[in-house]
Order: sequence, then structure tokens, then C-alpha cells
Amino acid sequence: MGETLRVSGKSRPNAVAGAIAALLRSEGLLEVQAIGPAAVNQTVKALAIARGYLVADGLDLSAQPAFVKLEMEDEERTAVRFLVRREAVQVSEPTDLTALLPH
Repeated sequence: MGETLRVSGKSRPNAVAGAIAALLRSEGLLEVQAIGPAAVNQTVKALAIARGYLVADGLDLSAQPAFVKLEMEDEERTAVRFLVRREAVQVSEPTDLTALLPH
């Protein structure tokens, strides 16, 4: 498996999106971990933004969420893990890809 990013509720979605896009371009696979609803929210926003960053390269992403148990500071915590993969943009009919670009 590639890199693991940990996202907190205070993470900036644009910064996380940039890291996600860069890692997908270079490695094609990464794991994003988020503990708590605010962190999951920031992660989902970052994934949506990252799609816009990748579209210019003819790339997209897919994310597979799962619950995982993590050991943190001698305590077991439940996190949401997103396994994120690089995908080629799938265009089956004419589509306005500019909708994926960040505004």
C-alpha cells in the first residue's frame, strides 16, 4: 500500500486535496484516515476537490470507505479509512468536465 494521510477536523480541504492529487499522480493508490465526523467531512470535501485537480490530467479517483480500528495513545479508536485509487476519466457520452474543476 502507498502513503497514509491522516485528516483531522481542522485540516484544510484544499491542502488535503492537493496532497491526495499529488500522491495519486505519483503512486496511484493511498489511504486516508479520519477519526470523528468533522474529520470525515473534511476528507469528503478534499476528495471532491481533488477530482477537480486531477481532471486536467485525464484522471479521476475512486474511494472505498471502511471502518477500521486504530491504536492511538494506548486507546483503540474507530476511524473511517478511505482507500483511494487513481482512475482514468471515463467518458461514455459528451460530458462537461469543467463541472469537476474547482471554482
